[in-house]
Amino acid sequence: MIKILLERIRQGKRTVGFPKSEPTLPELLRGYPRINQSACDSNCNLCFEVCPTKAIRRENNFIKIDLGKCLFCPECEQICPKNAIKFTRDYRLSASKRSDLIVGEKEIELAAALEKKTLKIFGRSLKLRQVSAGGCNACEADVNVLNTVVFDLGRFGIQFVASPRHADGILVTGPIPQNMKLALEKTYQAVPDPKIVIAVGSCAISGGPFIDHSEVNNGVDRIIPVDLYVPGCPPHPITILDGLLRLLGKIEAGK
Repeated sequence: MIKILLERIRQGKRTVGFPKSEPTLPELLRGYPRINQSACDSNCNLCFEVCPTKAIRRENNFIKIDLGKCLFCPECEQICPKNAIKFTRDYRLSASKRSDLIVGEKEIELAAALEKKTLKIFGRSLKLRQVSAGGCNACEADVNVLNTVVFDLGRFGIQFVASPRHADGILVTGPIPQNMKLALEKTYQAVPDPKIVIAVGSCAISGGPFIDHSEVNNGVDRIIPVDLYVPGCPPHPITILDGLLRLLGKIEAGK
């Protein structure tokens, strides 16, 4: 026991300072995509053709990217001869409405806090049941890591529980194949009202690389209502944490 305590003292504080301080992110992180509309050639469709999920389109003379479909792969950025698309290291990606994830003509409208009455209930204590609906375990891993000492999700009053009957809401990952649809519906029904739903990753938001396949449902919101969308494939743990804290009003709007 003494050796364990000494080693813990030697390691020092390991919890990240986020949100009070900016997080340290990997150099290769691909976050919010910036689009230089003036540099885009209106006769060029290379980025449309190379996108594996058809997340890019031209509308009203604007190039638009649906972050809910985007896999954050570098294909569009690499193929564009004018460097019109550039992935930044901005981890802030979460939104309250599905339509807010479509960027290009406008910037993303980041997730807003729950309405006052609901926030009063969940603001200091939020219990979530995590549902892995056919995921590859990438999003699941980045959700699970939030429970480690590095991120320490519990310091914000957020915890994962084993039963939906003990939960305030559910966090869904994966493309929701037909075999998981009923299980997801039953899990949602088992959570007492009021409740919230969080969709994490492109698969949960739109079907991801499996979009429009007959065996998936193209997003959680096709089955149950969603309160928070966290795009990415997978989203960085800080992106997920940022979304959760915005939902609970712990990060002010506009920051």
